[in-house]
Amino acid sequence: MKRIIEQTADGSSTLYIPEMDEHYHSVKGAATESQHVFINMGMKAHSPQDILNIFEVGFGTGLNAWLTLKETITSKQKVYYTGIELYPLSKETIDALHYTDDPLFGELHNAPWNSDTEITPEFILNKVNMDLASYKFNQSNRPDIVYFDAFAPEKQPEMWTQEIFDSLYQAMNEGGILTTYCAKGVIRRMLQQSGFVVERLPGPPQGKREILRGNK
Repeated sequence: MKRIIEQTADGSSTLYIPEMDEHYHSVKGAATESQHVFINMGMKAHSPQDILNIFEVGFGTGLNAWLTLKETITSKQKVYYTGIELYPLSKETIDALHYTDDPLFGELHNAPWNSDTEITPEFILNKVNMDLASYKFNQSNRPDIVYFDAFAPEKQPEMWTQEIFDSLYQAMNEGGILTTYCAKGVIRRMLQQSGFVVERLPGPPQGKREILRGNK
């Protein structure tokens, strides 16, 4: 599918897919939204521990992984980061987004798929080239935090199903957190049916009014 680079309101870039009429991030601010929804309301909301297992649904441009990596540099919290993506972006597309000149961002994208790579002593990355429905969790990679960042439910309904949320809930560790930018009532009810205690939280500055966080 064709992808067009667009600048968002906070100066960071995103991708637009005309075929789906869908953006990878909020046009109100790509980096602002990711920082708020996934880092502030997800990673930072979880109690520190020896190592946090973070599972991202939709590795995409790597923006969420990059912001998480930056947070580990500041906090020294160790993270094992799994990002699942069925359709990886090309290096040319990633380079054209110009998120940062930091070589660590390049290392995120240069890391091989389907294997562990130590980006820093605090951040181990495993990019998985697979469909979420086919992914199997095991005892060693049970998530503490899930960044649920699939395309919108009306654009990618197969990613927003009761079966998917049930599977994630069952896989997560006790005390786990799932965050998503989507605040639709149907998604909130599915999360609750899976067993999550769901909070409606304020959305990012100048962006969506509310987001959702599910707690196990």
